[in-house]
Amino acid sequence: MDFYGFYTGKIFDAYRFLGAQVTAAGVVFRTFAPSASKISVIGEFTEWEELPMEKVRDGNFWEVTSQDARPGMMYKYRIYDQSGQYIDHCDPYGYGMELRPNTASIIRDMKTYHFHDDAWMRKRSCHLNSPLNIYEIHFGSFRKPSEEPDAWYNYEEMADILIPYVKENGYNYIEIMPLNEYPSDESWGYQGTGFFSPTSRYGTADQLKAFVNACHRNGIGIILDFVPVHFAVDGYALAKYDGTALYEYPHSAVGYSEWGSCNFMHSRGEVRSFLQSAANYWLTEYHIDGLRMDAISRAIYWQGTPERGVNPNAVEFLKYMNQGLKKLHPDAILAAEDSTSFPGVTKPAEEGGLGFDYKWDMGWMNDTLDYFRTDPLFRGGIYHKLTFSMAYYYDERYLLPLSHDEVVHGKATILQKMWGDYELKFPQARAFYMYMYAHPGKKLNFMGNEIGHFREWDEKREQDWGLLAYPAHQDFHRFMTDLSLFYQSHPAFSEKDYDPEGFHWLDCHAEERCIYVFERTSGEPGDSRSERIAAFFNFSGIEQPDYTVEIPGAARLRRIFTSEWKEYGGSEETKEKILTGKDEIFELSMKPFSAEYYMIEEKQNTV
Repeated sequence: MDFYGFYTGKIFDAYRFLGAQVTAAGVVFRTFAPSASKISVIGEFTEWEELPMEKVRDGNFWEVTSQDARPGMMYKYRIYDQSGQYIDHCDPYGYGMELRPNTASIIRDMKTYHFHDDAWMRKRSCHLNSPLNIYEIHFGSFRKPSEEPDAWYNYEEMADILIPYVKENGYNYIEIMPLNEYPSDESWGYQGTGFFSPTSRYGTADQLKAFVNACHRNGIGIILDFVPVHFAVDGYALAKYDGTALYEYPHSAVGYSEWGSCNFMHSRGEVRSFLQSAANYWLTEYHIDGLRMDAISRAIYWQGTPERGVNPNAVEFLKYMNQGLKKLHPDAILAAEDSTSFPGVTKPAEEGGLGFDYKWDMGWMNDTLDYFRTDPLFRGGIYHKLTFSMAYYYDERYLLPLSHDEVVHGKATILQKMWGDYELKFPQARAFYMYMYAHPGKKLNFMGNEIGHFREWDEKREQDWGLLAYPAHQDFHRFMTDLSLFYQSHPAFSEKDYDPEGFHWLDCHAEERCIYVFERTSGEPGDSRSERIAAFFNFSGIEQPDYTVEIPGAARLRRIFTSEWKEYGGSEETKEKILTGKDEIFELSMKPFSAEYYMIEEKQNTV
């Protein structure tokens, strides 16, 4: 390990030196604890008696080798502070941990599993100019083998369950809520204790690798939630690891997050190296295809509050980490959850930005959901909630999220958010999703959204798959599947997501009628990927007859998708619909709460 780089926050491979390293000579245990007065390893191989560790290097590292230790065995570090008091800690760099409430680390040999995903790894990309349709899941509550709280499918079992479903439903990436070890189920993994340990709820390191390998062999990428801002307060983990505030701030004013967890002290080089190494570890050792980084606003600003000012050390950390990760993994996706207006989040770090590939568009999400909660009689007054997103859209590379955060804690599910009674929610949700998929930006949906989930998500229960016995939910599920497949098969909806030439408003001033029309394009005229698609939306609760719109260069419109087809729960049986324009003016009648996509056939291509 580069020790100068470790101290200055420059390295990405500290996990190869620290932790429990399986070697031909035995298992070498190493930990960084500069303020400890004494440290011992205790474990199954010592019958939980102390095996003293020696100070090595500059005296800040501790090390011992055991010939009796084997992969699969449990261990802890007994760390004595300067007063002689001790606490038994799990290994900050440990590759495995016990299931809560137990706290021991587990020795893992990271060289035993061999991936067979070379074809995927060679061709994967960040999808800037191609479809990215992400299915977000909580691993333990997608499906459960029984109703018992601690009943979970393991990583390998889930591959057989999840992969066919994701493929059939038109998603090409899975985003998984944090899989680092964590003690409280209710934290969903966002308050971690083992940043290098795949949670034992679902199995071992090799089983997780097998899951990723299976996804890749089926053409599915994996994005993992990663939390570089805060960690669990549990005394057996990182908190006061060597008797002092080693990973966290020593001052309570900035030491604790709004969730009660400890904030990482990003001004310390050792902390930066720890987090950078953890990020690289998941990408390297598990072939993870991307990281969605949680709560980035809390790193940019002190306590996430712009009024308290920018945290320069944390901002510099994000820049350096992302730049380093992109050098190591140029085709891996880095996405930021950030609701602030801090500039340059997706600008390359070498150009002064934070270096993310994507930023979650929380403004789009909030404005759009607020619009659809509103009585249609009053939507005209907030008409421009749906046009505002394009006023700032090209400032960053945005991803449109409908995540777990939008379906918990009294917020209601996406379908429930739609205005009106049960029957009225479905046509609005269909029109809403057609608006989302036509809008520029990559897509993310949380599990259950696609079947019209009515119950808020609960990490202790599997999704209500029984809803699919009801015709309305069957029809909605069929609609969502077809829409996802349509999105992946039409380059106009993804190729120019971040090019202003890929989007044009055709009508964004029909306030009284609550109609919106825009065009998405791909390719250049004459090439095989050239498409012009016009997307029409009537978000009012009444039919809108005799609506006209001008579409430059268009001779005919051929309908290719509508929310109103009968198999989706609508009223239209006719698939074919051709509109012929006069002087580039087109007239149509739109049903209440409806959306339609039309392929634009240009004059020179019309017979």
